[in-house]
Amino acid sequence: MHPAKTYFFVLAGVLPLVSGCLTALAQSNPAAPAGTVVPQLDHFDVTQVDRSLDPCNDFYQYACQKWIAKNPIPPDQANWWLGAKLMIWNQTVVRDILEKASADDPKRGPSEQKIGDYYASCMNEAEINAMGITAIQPELDRIAALQDKTQLPEELARIHRITFTLAPGTDSGSTTALFGFSSGQDLDDASKVVAVLDQGGLGLPDRNYYLNTDEKSADLRQRYVEHFQKTFQLLGETPPQASDHAKTVMELETSLAKVSLDIVKRRDPANLNHRLSLQEVRALSPAFSWDQYFKGVTAPQTDHYLVMTPEFFKGIDQLITTVPLENWKIYFRWQLVNASSSLLSESFVDEKFDFYGRTLTGQKAQRARWRRCVQSVDRDLDEALGQEYVARAFAGDSKQRMLKLVHALEAALNADIQQVDWMSPATRKAAIAKLEKIEDKIGYPDHWRDYSSLKIVRGDALANAYRSGEFELRRQLSKIGRPVDRTEWSVSPSVPNAYYDPQLNAITFPAAILQPPLFDQQSDDAANFGAIGAIIGHELTHGFDDQGRKFDGAGNLRDWWTAEDGKEFDKKEQCVADEYSGFEATEGVKLNGNLTLGENTADNGGLRLAFMALESALSGENRVRTERDGYSPEQRFFIAYGEAWCSNATPQYLRMLAQSNPHSTPRARANGVVSNMPEFQKAFGCKKGQPMVRENACHVW
Repeated sequence: MHPAKTYFFVLAGVLPLVSGCLTALAQSNPAAPAGTVVPQLDHFDVTQVDRSLDPCNDFYQYACQKWIAKNPIPPDQANWWLGAKLMIWNQTVVRDILEKASADDPKRGPSEQKIGDYYASCMNEAEINAMGITAIQPELDRIAALQDKTQLPEELARIHRITFTLAPGTDSGSTTALFGFSSGQDLDDASKVVAVLDQGGLGLPDRNYYLNTDEKSADLRQRYVEHFQKTFQLLGETPPQASDHAKTVMELETSLAKVSLDIVKRRDPANLNHRLSLQEVRALSPAFSWDQYFKGVTAPQTDHYLVMTPEFFKGIDQLITTVPLENWKIYFRWQLVNASSSLLSESFVDEKFDFYGRTLTGQKAQRARWRRCVQSVDRDLDEALGQEYVARAFAGDSKQRMLKLVHALEAALNADIQQVDWMSPATRKAAIAKLEKIEDKIGYPDHWRDYSSLKIVRGDALANAYRSGEFELRRQLSKIGRPVDRTEWSVSPSVPNAYYDPQLNAITFPAAILQPPLFDQQSDDAANFGAIGAIIGHELTHGFDDQGRKFDGAGNLRDWWTAEDGKEFDKKEQCVADEYSGFEATEGVKLNGNLTLGENTADNGGLRLAFMALESALSGENRVRTERDGYSPEQRFFIAYGEAWCSNATPQYLRMLAQSNPHSTPRARANGVVSNMPEFQKAFGCKKGQPMVRENACHVW
């Protein structure tokens, strides 16, 4: 659990940028299974823009209309853009590693054995189908054997242990049964790791999905109940039984939604900072035996707990008291099978996809099994896979090239903080001090995780995932009471991603994010600063957005701003919130400017910083400001940024994004930023009154 970590791309999926070494590897052996088309990597190309359009009217269309026409959404995708294409391309490289590791070779090392056997087990669909529900029957029997509510904590602890990695957290909280429990940095003292309790237990993306009264929300809830019913029938229940049990689960989840904290309120870390003793935790939910639960998950003793949502746990107490045991058993059955479905027989996989893919996001076809298994390996053995990936695919000079760009953006942010006219000297000094403490993590961790105690058995797909969940929860809980390990990473080197961690005050760029079109040795500075430079600037700006600014340089939740500076900042942020609330995500659905405020601030600040860094580079010695392909460096910079957001998405996906994700839609991320920038307007000769020249331009950083 991490209350404030901020990723760059939607749903934590980020555009990769890979070294020449990895590019050559993929070209020589793309590792695609028969019948699979590997998407070609895009390179920055100004001929992609539609010159018949005026960039000052709709820059996104100008930069992306041709791309959109040429790149329809594949059946197995709900959102098709550069990030999706590059993710699939990267997965073909990882698959090649896993195929070789899955060969039963006695010369395999420990990491190769684990990732290879995990992957081979996941890919053995015939064996998984033959097992049917027998794979989870022991767990179903445990739930069926419950005789009294006093046994609920022990059984919940069991479900949490085995499904810990199968039910990841979201921006709305945990998705594990009933609530979430793990470890995290203390908000008041970021040098310490504490036990963390958070709301959870929902199967829909956010609490409002259960509470909204519009027709589409009501229809989706009905489809969700039908999904419950079909799943219970797959477990062997009669249609009437399954129908009754589906209603039971929906009633319970709706009750949990009603006591859950709103997703926008969760963006303020102060709303999540509740330091409680064990006695105080017990008092929140006296009907639930916390001692029994903590013993069941083997949690160490601790001085205090970070309880993010106390009112939620008060609500749990009421539910434990009033909801019959049989209803809890039904709910636990659902939670178990829902978390496990991806590694059960084909009928369960298809049913889960039918709702979560086809209905919720508009995806027409299931992703290839090899892709799902690649992601499963990375989820449960991320650094074991990452170690093999780095050894094979990460060029030695990539880190230095990336650090050079990062330092250029850090210098730009320093200059920006120095020159803003709304910040007092005292706050400015503190901001510079925080910037100087930001740690740059590039490529891969200094130390690899030890998986020697994790048992991976070939031919035991679901049990491998369960054991991986227990391993990871045990690893997380073992940190409680210990100093924070600042070298630890939260994402695998093999996953194209990037993030800022306000409690570590660090930006992280894994090895897989060193690839065209974001960073391309064939492109000029203008294109690279417009693409990867904007990402670097985005992550740096997160340290000073509406969430990040509340943490000091040491990562502690502390107000280091003067009162007047804080008011000025809030005024500028309100401009951003109001602007993006006016954008339509899809027909009839507007963006929530308060939910997306941090990402929008980072987008705007990131591109400005990247532009400053480009201008500094162009003014250096022996630099010539010449046109290429008929475009100035400044125009190429903005076109590179715009092309990075070219996208096709289903209406269902865009609706879900607007309701439950802190990122804006690609169109808004492109047009929203450039319409606030006089530098863009100057580059393309935009005139006052045109859409890309906002009368009330927002400018924070």
